[in-house]
Amino acid sequence: MDKPPLASLSLTHVHYDPADPISHACAYLALVPQALVITYAALTWSTREVEIILMFAGQMGCEALNWVLKRTIKEERPAQMHGKGYGMPSSHAQFVAFFSTFLTLFLLLRHNPHHPHASSTHAPTPYWQRLALAVMSMISAGAVAQSRIYLNYHTPRQVYAGTLTGVLCAVGWFAVISAARHWRLIDQALDTPLARWLRLRDLVVNEDLVDAGWERWELRRQRVMQQSGLAKKTA
Repeated sequence: MDKPPLASLSLTHVHYDPADPISHACAYLALVPQALVITYAALTWSTREVEIILMFAGQMGCEALNWVLKRTIKEERPAQMHGKGYGMPSSHAQFVAFFSTFLTLFLLLRHNPHHPHASSTHAPTPYWQRLALAVMSMISAGAVAQSRIYLNYHTPRQVYAGTLTGVLCAVGWFAVISAARHWRLIDQALDTPLARWLRLRDLVVNEDLVDAGWERWELRRQRVMQQSGLAKKTA
């Protein structure tokens, strides 16, 4: 009995010209959305930050919208492309546009590193550093989007439509979360038994991720050093 032909996992399968260094780099840029999903999942599990969870939820909602739009518009990809599926709008461009836009809005508008309730070990991130990170994310998103045109996976119109859709989704979702914070809906949700059982928290709005647990570590370290010092004195 003949076996069915092997299939390719298109999620990570990218066609590129091995003789073209730019094409090779674009092939790696095509993996950025997958890398971001892994980052989302890792940060969600390790930090339990509600802002990251909400951003991830909005990102997945944006992806779901892209799935619907592609099957509604039904516009084909460039004729010489080897892949499959519809091309309008570009899911890669939409994904990175959402990510970079939401991250920029968070860093410049929502993140408040000078909050009075920040931990004693918290070192506020200067505005210029947050602005630089936002600009870097925008440039990276632009590189990913343009790589889809260079690799001939999408037409320029499909990429620009994806970028615009991603930006609009990010702005809209950011506004929804801002309204939820204004009406203290997130605070109420964090007080529910399920949220407390999951140990969800909301610190990254005022503190850096690297600061999480640092104050407790410093107190523990000082306590151990004090105990060691007492032990040497009594010896």
